Amino acid sequence: MTVKLTDKSIESFLTELASSAPAPGGGSVAALSGALGAALISMVSNLTVGKEKYASVQEDISSLLDKSERLRISLIGLLEQDVEAYTRLSQTMKMPRNTEEQKNVRAVAMQKALKDAADVPMRIAETCVAVMDLCHPAAEKGNINAVSDVGVGIVMAEAGLRSAALNVLINLGMIKDEKYVSESRDKLDKLLSDKPTLRDEIYELVISKL
Repeated sequence: MTVKLTDKSIESFLTELASSAPAPGGGSVAALSGALGAALISMVSNLTVGKEKYASVQEDISSLLDKSERLRISLIGLLEQDVEAYTRLSQTMKMPRNTEEQKNVRAVAMQKALKDAADVPMRIAETCVAVMDLCHPAAEKGNINAVSDVGVGIVMAEAGLRSAALNVLINLGMIKDEKYVSESRDKLDKLLSDKPTLRDEIYELVISKL
């Protein structure tokens, strides 16, 4: 039975990442980065829940914890999906193309595999944006002793977003469906548009509380 990537040790994951194997790669790292950001928001929330000092924000923090955990779990799943999608793409690239029929079959399969390989990091990017959106309430209402962890969380989530975007773009460059490519680029532009400003705002907010 194949061992899931997320069940491996950090050392094992990094060794596999450093190898010549087609996956895991940048998409998996993007998902992991976002998951780390979500986990930090969960940690800050857990350090706030049940604390008398933060009695007035308990409902908000409990909601925040629920959201961050859902996103963390989602990103763990997307990490595995990215490995699967890129493995399928790598296998499709090796399909025979000695005859015209083989070439046509391979071309169709390649386009499907490329879309799958672009769709997963797009979902990673969307999920990382959702993690970023949790950072402001975490910094404002979370345990002040862990506010620096919110700063790390926003940086990790944005790194996941930008890393995932690169993985979308490299696949879009080989996709022939112009409508799909155009819509994907527009979606990516919207996801990226205001996030540097949000990152800077959260980072400065965190620094002001240190």
